[in-house]
Amino acid sequence: MQQKTIAFFPEAAFGPALNSVGIAQAVQRLGHRAVFLSDPGFLDVYRGYGFEAHPVNLSAPMPPEQMAKFWEDFINGHIPNFRKSAYEQIDNYVLDCWTAIVDSARYAQADLPAVLAQVKPDLICVDNVILFPEIKQFGVPWVRIVSCSENEIEDPAIPPHLSGCAADDLASHARYREHFNATIAPLHQQFNAFLAEHGEAPYPLGQFFEASPFLNLLLYPEAVKFKRAHPLPPERFQYLEGCVRQEKPYEVPQFAANPDAPLVYLSFGSLGAGDVPLLKSLIAALGRFPCRALVNVGGYQDQYGDLPPNVQIASWFPQPSVIPQVDVVIHHGGNNSFTECLYFGKPAIIMPFAWDGHDNATRVQETGYGFKIGRADWTEQALFAQLRACLTDKAMQQRLHKTSAQMQSQAGPARAASLLDAMLKTGAA
Repeated sequence: MQQKTIAFFPEAAFGPALNSVGIAQAVQRLGHRAVFLSDPGFLDVYRGYGFEAHPVNLSAPMPPEQMAKFWEDFINGHIPNFRKSAYEQIDNYVLDCWTAIVDSARYAQADLPAVLAQVKPDLICVDNVILFPEIKQFGVPWVRIVSCSENEIEDPAIPPHLSGCAADDLASHARYREHFNATIAPLHQQFNAFLAEHGEAPYPLGQFFEASPFLNLLLYPEAVKFKRAHPLPPERFQYLEGCVRQEKPYEVPQFAANPDAPLVYLSFGSLGAGDVPLLKSLIAALGRFPCRALVNVGGYQDQYGDLPPNVQIASWFPQPSVIPQVDVVIHHGGNNSFTECLYFGKPAIIMPFAWDGHDNATRVQETGYGFKIGRADWTEQALFAQLRACLTDKAMQQRLHKTSAQMQSQAGPARAASLLDAMLKTGAA
């Protein structure tokens, strides 16, 4: 087999980054060369997994240590807004986030021609929420990977992306769409002007990216898919059942208290870890529950003093190796955490703060795989009730077991790699 080069270009967030790592690992096992195009702050992530990585600026050039903290600082600046509803976040976090994303497209467009000319990819996989015209125009097939919630690919019958609406609450769908489009309209006009500058047609209001005409890979699992008015054609849209990368093994440590109690894993991801007061409150609550708990505190470990004897913290966990060993996961609704819980058959309590966490929190509850709990109004009593339900609800556990078996049987990364390999051979999915 002739080795081909596949370039992966995920956005600067650990969810998309690590999903692409999983697919890239499988691509290499087929004998191809996997290369990453990366925000400078994420270069070491890909190189740490042994991949070649090339910088593409997604913001104004800045020192590496500042670049690595760009999104962390952005998220921390919005912590007060994360107590608000998804609808209330449109005017602050959502608008600010889309403004930064549109800026990232401008910076990336300046760097991409030279980087792609150097890498010479035969195929490009982009996992982002915005179009970089050079990706379309470079002259090789390109694949869109959707690491976020399935509703990133819009449909009139399903909740708008980022809305957190229930699937059947059509009035709330319309209300969210109307407010989102009105708020984003000036920024969207600027983006369409940018597209015109680079020879691309304008997008409809509210749309910042398009489906690939070649192939689109969605990580969303079959068990929680939405019922669309216009089903996605399988020749262009393939579901990867959560994908899930390989990680190093993890050994659960010994605990000073409750050594035989159920094990809870709490993580708000690398960015959500900045809400230290909330995590401290949750740690104190878990200290009063008959469990053991592992808590991801990100880069803020030095801000934690004495811990309950049944709680241990770390700055990072190899999550796909941890979740199989726990009984319940409390997380922020990031799509990796959402799908990994389903993949390993673990009930989840989702406390969302932003982006598709709202969608996944609603979806986990309405499909019977866990619970949603608010950041602004959670109580210890409500949290404990949900933890007990996750540990004792036999119907939920049977549902999770069935879904886990189905997802794992699909071998998402290998399946993605085989689809990409087929494209390299035929030029089509």
